[in-house]
Amino acid sequence: MSDSSGGMLRPRVILPFLITGTIWGSTWLVITGQIADVPAAWSVFYRFALATPALFLVAALMKRRLRLTRGEHLLALVVGIFQFSGNFLFVYHAELYVTSGIVAMMFGLLMVPNALFARLFLGERVKGGFIAGSGIAIIGVSFLLIHEWQANPDAGVIGGNVVLGIGLALLGILSASVANVVQANPTGRAVPMVSLLAWAMLYGTVFDLAFAWVTTGPPPLPGAPGYWLGIVYLALIGSVVTFPLHYNLVREIGAGRTAYNSILTISVAMLLSTLFEDYRWTWLTGGGMVLAVIGMVIALTARRQKAVQVQQSGSLRH
Repeated sequence: MSDSSGGMLRPRVILPFLITGTIWGSTWLVITGQIADVPAAWSVFYRFALATPALFLVAALMKRRLRLTRGEHLLALVVGIFQFSGNFLFVYHAELYVTSGIVAMMFGLLMVPNALFARLFLGERVKGGFIAGSGIAIIGVSFLLIHEWQANPDAGVIGGNVVLGIGLALLGILSASVANVVQANPTGRAVPMVSLLAWAMLYGTVFDLAFAWVTTGPPPLPGAPGYWLGIVYLALIGSVVTFPLHYNLVREIGAGRTAYNSILTISVAMLLSTLFEDYRWTWLTGGGMVLAVIGMVIALTARRQKAVQVQQSGSLRH
């Protein structure tokens, strides 16, 4: 891993950095087109039913071992349930009630439970600067959520409101964080990341199928070409293409620097919400956005220079 300040500007670093941040920023908006007329659970299943074999193919082309031990399969199962089922099921349902860019902004705070869980289970220490930056980011995101509350006339009615969407997004963040911390144990570090993700995605897809069928009935087959184009984009571009690029970045510049693409992801997500979801900016939302970004930068800068195995930008991959 290069430590030079100019290392970030090398084409092999800056191009994947820009590509992953831009793609992940766009996926939040694409998800809204997947939940308008189709149960969210089935859209999650369709996405990973397509992405799973493609990710296995990527692992094979990269010549990563696909045979896992019993303990490694158990780890993949846990990661799959929390990352590719719980995380995405909560996120897709959250976007039924909250603007996609706001959900993306909330996921920028994933570093907070990541740090807390890593401290609790992996013994990682948290610096004061990280706590201060996280506090500023939380205040900024709170301003954005207050605006969502004020803009929604049904905000106080459970079942069709901002409160429910915020709660679902928080559960998605916790699910993603559990998956991130779990994969950082010695068993996870011994497995090629692409192989672990492929098996985890397979297990998660099986759970998604069962959950969707039990909760919503037989699978619908939408006829709109736009829906299936969205599925292809989310599965192949938003998942299969970006995962290898992301983890190559982690190896190249470390998890800490790679986590900065969450800022680009959030910026793209909010821009698209403004253009296509008629998101209205006010002094409250503008100030909240500025505080959130400043807080995230402070928190990420305060992290230890030694690369941490927990991927702080992990679940901005939607």
